[in-house]
Amino acid sequence: MRVRGERECKDCGTHWSYYDTGSIVCPGCGSVRSVGVDDRTEHTASAVEFDLTTARGLVDDVTLSELAEEVESTCADYVRRVGFIHAGELLVLDDEYLAAAELRHVAADVGRALRVSDAEENYFLELLASADRGDRPAPAEVPDSLRSARGLAAAEAVDAYGTEVRRYLEDHPDRTAGTLLGRLDEHRKRVAALDGDVSPRTAERLVRVAQDVGRAVAEDDESALARAQQRLDDLSVGV
Repeated sequence: MRVRGERECKDCGTHWSYYDTGSIVCPGCGSVRSVGVDDRTEHTASAVEFDLTTARGLVDDVTLSELAEEVESTCADYVRRVGFIHAGELLVLDDEYLAAAELRHVAADVGRALRVSDAEENYFLELLASADRGDRPAPAEVPDSLRSARGLAAAEAVDAYGTEVRRYLEDHPDRTAGTLLGRLDEHRKRVAALDGDVSPRTAERLVRVAQDVGRAVAEDDESALARAQQRLDDLSVGV
């Protein structure tokens, strides 16, 4: 949405940036009466923090299914609130968001399962330990039984990010980037239609293409555009 993010309080004159705080409340006096002092600018990002400290504190106190339910809820809330355009600038699809998206699906699978293998539990706990730092296990470490979780997370992240890149391109046209996004979306749809059941390497290629396209658009990086093209050509071999 387009907002006037640079605010001035009508009551005390304090200036602050809604872009950075995500709050309409004046940090100086607490008033909600303010006026925008800049032009309307596309802004979808939020100041939401991804913090799994509370969930990690439950590991020894609740059942695995109860823990998984709490983790899934925390990750879903974070993913839902994140945006990728900050004060008119396109952000890159970051690993913290990708880790949250994957952990959400892994937690859902673990929470629903009648029996959870040691490999599945260990993978879930590994993600829980480090996802809010943006750390994700390598594709080769994903258990076969959880590869759909990574695939779905990748497809959903690419969909969410692609939507915002297209919004950004409305004001900053780039025909090549738009074409690559269209090709990427076809692969994304195929992965979604398979309920994410693709190799973790394929899922990783999806997100890398999205990151490369975003970087090319945001930073005018031609090498990133070339990488996206090559990765898409590799994906064309098949899912």
